[in-house]
Amino acid sequence: MAGGLQVERRSIDPIPEGERHGSPRSLFTLWFAGNMQITSAVTGALTVLVGPHPLWALVAIAMGNAVGGVPMALHAAQGPKLGIPQMVQSRAQFGVYGAVLPLVLVVLMYLGYFASGNVLGGQALSAITSLPVDLSIVLYAGLSATMAIVGYQLIHRFGWLASTVSVVMFVYLTFRLVTTQDLGPVLANAELDVPAFLLALSLTASWQLTFGPYVADTSRYLPSNTSLRATFWWTYGGTVLGASWAMSFGALAYAVAGKAFKGHEVAYVVGLGGDALVLPLLLAISLGKLTINVLNIYGGYMTVATTMSAFTRKVGLSPAARIGYIALVGVLGGVIAVLGRGDFLSNFVLFLHFLLYFLTPWSAVNLVDFYLLRKEKYDLEAMYDPDGAYGRWCAPALIAYFVGFAVQVPFSNVDGVFTGPLVRYLGGADIAWIIGLLVPGVLYWAAMRKRTREPLPTA
Repeated sequence: MAGGLQVERRSIDPIPEGERHGSPRSLFTLWFAGNMQITSAVTGALTVLVGPHPLWALVAIAMGNAVGGVPMALHAAQGPKLGIPQMVQSRAQFGVYGAVLPLVLVVLMYLGYFASGNVLGGQALSAITSLPVDLSIVLYAGLSATMAIVGYQLIHRFGWLASTVSVVMFVYLTFRLVTTQDLGPVLANAELDVPAFLLALSLTASWQLTFGPYVADTSRYLPSNTSLRATFWWTYGGTVLGASWAMSFGALAYAVAGKAFKGHEVAYVVGLGGDALVLPLLLAISLGKLTINVLNIYGGYMTVATTMSAFTRKVGLSPAARIGYIALVGVLGGVIAVLGRGDFLSNFVLFLHFLLYFLTPWSAVNLVDFYLLRKEKYDLEAMYDPDGAYGRWCAPALIAYFVGFAVQVPFSNVDGVFTGPLVRYLGGADIAWIIGLLVPGVLYWAAMRKRTREPLPTA
């Protein structure tokens, strides 16, 4: 696969050393482009929408991405070492059947992000072509699915193009926002509202944490001797810089525009460029959104395939089955986008909260297992065998996972939906995601550290 562009043959099976190639530097451009796009800007707008002063929202964006990017990039470093999709690797913690439980939630995550990408990408495509928005959403979903079918190489190569386009676009739009809008009054009198600040912090951290279930999928073709440190830092730099920039732009845009931005995200962004640049900016938004949209459908199909293969015991997929899984995720994501586009921002904020509460315990268990307990050594064949070294279910991992979710409930604050009983003692602050990272990680480590059965090192 190191030569010309080819349709990817691999699915959820391990990547042989002879097919490994590339440099961890490619992860910087891929994740920079994946974050420098319109959904990141919308997430930045949410940090102002939930209540903090715009200046403190910018601080929350920087801190949330810096903190959330650490576990995200730690997951990325697992890819070259094992050469398998992230969620297959989670069978080593939860068991081959037990891993299906978090897998179902991850499938919902992919569908939600893919649908949100179709909404915003469809808006841009509709403005370019004058086609109805719903039809544009369907076409955008179809294009994303087609790229996912080609697979890994196209995704990385397209990341270079999208990264360049995104940088040019956001440099120009940031310049226009700063020079055409009076930001002084918006940033003045910055009083700190701690609960609102922590809520904004949780939103930006969740953006990074939810990449965890599939970030290793984009690094698994790298040679197995690739440095963990290099993989970590190239991924971390790309994802944190890209997201912080785009989110800061979105926060300032919403602080200035308010209702003019909400519900008309693409139109407002394009309007900053002036009439002469409407088409180029629409194309840039459409291309920039496509990178992460393809990653979402790519990861979604592998997660569905991983779920099904736990019971079929198949290691790989036929080309027809691979296309079928991708088509299934594409159709579902397109339908959800069409049905849910009416109140996009409100739906998206609820979606991010939902993901954060369920995925942080999974991330904690996975990282503790890889870095502290098994220390990067796994039996790959056992990942695909319910009767192998990892078994069908792992009770300590499942207990730690569900306890990790349960302990978040009293500290959760989802505005208008649910407020945990301990939130009022914290002034309304939501710190559930911090509890959800620490508690399950400690529980799993305590339960598993004395187990003597160790899997064989990866060849």
